[in-house]
Amino acid sequence: MSKFFAIFCLTFFYQCYNADRKVKADTPEPAKVGINIGEQAPNLSYPNPEGKIISLYSLRGKIVLIDFWASWCSPCRRENPKLVAVYKELKDKKFSKGDGFTVYSISCDRTKKDWTEAIVKDQLIWGNHVSDLKGWEAEATYTYNISAIPSNILIDGDGIILVKDLHVETLRTYLETLLIE
Repeated sequence: MSKFFAIFCLTFFYQCYNADRKVKADTPEPAKVGINIGEQAPNLSYPNPEGKIISLYSLRGKIVLIDFWASWCSPCRRENPKLVAVYKELKDKKFSKGDGFTVYSISCDRTKKDWTEAIVKDQLIWGNHVSDLKGWEAEATYTYNISAIPSNILIDGDGIILVKDLHVETLRTYLETLLIE
């Protein structure tokens, strides 16, 4: 009887061990967190103009353009009307890599007044405007290794980096390739 019990126990534990390994083998590895294409974008959490913290990860499920800009940046300001047009056109569309499109705007401004006046003047209608008001010392610029603005990173609904530093016209074209008709 004890020989039978020992064989039973060994068989049971062997099956349990292999079942666990099979589940792990069938489960895809999560993407590495990093700032390169194909990696999981690092989370960011900063206050909006009203002081509410908005997390990048709270936008999961949508395609998100992480947009680094500032009120004093002339090229940024020239791109803003085009970005608003793309946002209006594609915000509610279904994509193969996300449900809808939005922008997570990170300001490299130092004053709230300049930042918020630019949001209003440029009619940046999406609700995800954030800044720590540290200018070039902003933590997000270090996290994403941003050395010039305008700069942007497009991530999919799972937070995976798809492309970087697209002009708005190229952004529109790229997003159109992901549309589900």
